[in-house]
Amino acid sequence: MSRKPVPAQSGDRSRVEVTFDKPQLLPQLFGEFDSNLLMLEERLGVYIHARGQRVVIEGAAEVVAHAREVLQELHSRVIRGEDVDGGLIDAVIAMSSEPMFTGIVRAEPTEGGPKPTIMIRTRKKTIVPRSVTQTHYMRELASNDLIFALGPAGTGKTYLAVAQAVAQLITGSVQRLILSRPAVEAGERLGFLPGDMKEKVDPYLRPIYDALYDCLPAEQVERRIASGEIEIAPIAFMRGRTLADAFVILDEAQNTTPMQMKMFLTRFGQNSRMVICGDPKQTDLPGGPNASGLNDAVDRLEGVEGISMVRFGVGDVVRHPIVGRIVAAYEGDG
Repeated sequence: MSRKPVPAQSGDRSRVEVTFDKPQLLPQLFGEFDSNLLMLEERLGVYIHARGQRVVIEGAAEVVAHAREVLQELHSRVIRGEDVDGGLIDAVIAMSSEPMFTGIVRAEPTEGGPKPTIMIRTRKKTIVPRSVTQTHYMRELASNDLIFALGPAGTGKTYLAVAQAVAQLITGSVQRLILSRPAVEAGERLGFLPGDMKEKVDPYLRPIYDALYDCLPAEQVERRIASGEIEIAPIAFMRGRTLADAFVILDEAQNTTPMQMKMFLTRFGQNSRMVICGDPKQTDLPGGPNASGLNDAVDRLEGVEGISMVRFGVGDVVRHPIVGRIVAAYEGDG
């Protein structure tokens, strides 16, 4: 494939050559018809040419160095068994710009090859962080009992919490998963919907189901739901219970009232872990952010011992790049 070099935007032009081992993995690194290399060219403003195990990168000196670092990190991820896609490429580019990138994500080489310092293993996949804040969040998930994950959509708040919950269920460190969210934003009035209670609430809980099926085989999800090991229910069902030996996740927490949030937090039991996920700026309650139980809880509990607050920003969005731009545009209005 022949392409014209991308003109450098600033600085002296530079040319570096990178040689990769494990040639059998290079098709995954380069992508079909070199699509991953083309994406790197577009994102970073460099020219990349691959021949065999050698890759030549040309462009402005500082950009070429950045591109080489990103390409080497992607190669190490392929060795670890990760799939390279647009989301991972954007995440690695973003993370490589952070000063903590090398120290937090990469571990010292071991006999079995490079491994990340932070990961979540589930039945279907091994999950590693795609942003610096995700790295911090995954550490908190592994070490703290009560965590507030705050920030915009697409940052991995709920997905990583579900993955950690599944991992702990598999290892037996918790006996059950309890996954909840407000079924209807203001008041949970479900009577007008057709069907039984499960059919009424399932549409609101679909994102949680999606995360579960991504971490566990479908038959295991169904079996564990049937046995009660995994419980998915609206927040109204939590009243009066004590949730011991459980990993408890509340999603869309910005749509709880202060009384609902207090009720939910006080369900905390022995040997349990609780994660509260939500975007404080996106509440659908009639009273706006001031009526949100999430915002009220953050104000009250900030700095309380044993409670961790992890805040994601627009730069942590790991969906399609346009999602980050949409979030930034809306937050700019606010």
